[in-house]
Amino acid sequence: MEQPNLDYIDKLCGDDNVFKKKMVAIIKKELPLEIDVYHKSMEVRDFRLASEHVHKLKHKISILGLESGYYIAREHENNLLNSIINSEEEFETVLRSMQCFVDTI
Repeated sequence: MEQPNLDYIDKLCGDDNVFKKKMVAIIKKELPLEIDVYHKSMEVRDFRLASEHVHKLKHKISILGLESGYYIAREHENNLLNSIINSEEEFETVLRSMQCFVDTI
């Protein structure tokens, strides 16, 4: 499986380390909150709301360089709109990978 990285952020920020630190701080702050609200919507089986949370998480997935993770999220988002949860486990793997990476940066 692909690994999260900061390549996109490095390209975006260039030599501006202050901007890079701000970007990383935002991701570190927002990612666990976004994952939590996604999980809560899944617990109550509000799949429409869960799909909205997945949509928001796709931005973080992309920023962290997870191209195949983005496609997994897109599929999961579309499945949730049809109350299909068969891609949940694969999506959870992407979330865990991102959270572990963010915890180390």
